[in-house]
Amino acid sequence: MNRAQRLAILTLLDKEMLANKSWCGETHLQKAIFVLQELLGVKVGYDFILYKHGPFSFEVRDDLSIMRAEGLLDLVVRHLEYGPSYLPTEFADKFIQRFPRTVSTHKAQVKFAAKSVGNKNVNELERIATALFIRKNSKLKTIEKRVKELVKLKPHISESDARTATREVDLLTKQSRQLVFQN
Repeated sequence: MNRAQRLAILTLLDKEMLANKSWCGETHLQKAIFVLQELLGVKVGYDFILYKHGPFSFEVRDDLSIMRAEGLLDLVVRHLEYGPSYLPTEFADKFIQRFPRTVSTHKAQVKFAAKSVGNKNVNELERIATALFIRKNSKLKTIEKRVKELVKLKPHISESDARTATREVDLLTKQSRQLVFQN
């Protein structure tokens, strides 16, 4: 996927997340694009590392800055007690329309990712994305081993919350099987 296609997917994801009542902050977009790439197989080409609040990509951060500079997204303070939201501009729809094949190929996966994590708070996002990171990057198969690994990596997450997140990732994996993009 080239850079312009990747920005089209990220713009579409932002729009779909907004439609699913997401705050659309950077954390939401980081975790949703991680789900899109790692769970649903959409090869947007971002590298993720396990960072303070779960999987993080400096490239996604860079692309969000580029998208603001190119007029695709506005960074808007919607509430003084929360971080800003990335909201699509009027130009966003026109930009997405320039990539009909890319959008149609990945629309179902984008909708699933947005619906799956769009309305989560940042704590839930951290737990779910980290549980997915562990599922994808470790050889741990059982839920209990993955729960223990999650608590080990993120000691501020309780075992109960880690178990809930791990089970949710397993459920999302099962639900997404027919949507996984094979490229």
